[in-house]
Amino acid sequence: MPSEPSPDLAHLLSHAERRLARRLAALLAEEGCSLEQWRVLSLTADGRGHPMTEIADHALMPAPSLTKLVDRMVADNLVHRRPDPTDRRRVLLHLSARGRILHDRAAHRVATEQARLLTTIDDDGTLAGALSRLTAALSQGAAAQPKVTDGQPAS
Repeated sequence: MPSEPSPDLAHLLSHAERRLARRLAALLAEEGCSLEQWRVLSLTADGRGHPMTEIADHALMPAPSLTKLVDRMVADNLVHRRPDPTDRRRVLLHLSARGRILHDRAAHRVATEQARLLTTIDDDGTLAGALSRLTAALSQGAAAQPKVTDGQPAS
């Protein structure tokens, strides 16, 4: 009898991420917030102000798309830009009072749904830790991989 093929980790993670993203997008839409907006709000909610490069990384968006999203969020008075006090050439994004209200409402809904999902799979708090370690290992692995040019390792 043939053995079961081992699960394809990339496929399982992609499938779970897509389903979770759809579920969160529907939940956030009830608050008038997109998943991308939520990612910006959730990072800027710490009150420290963040540069666009950091926000793009957190929001999983290319810089030009993020700029358009942030422009809309500024127009909707959810966030505002301020010069970085330590480097006036940089701009930091901060949550506005209206953005704080939206964040708090949405955060409650997201946390409730996350707790429900984790309870459903009997997670004892290890899933997030395992995913964080996997992300770190992949980041380190990418840095340790030799660059390949035209099918040949770069010298």
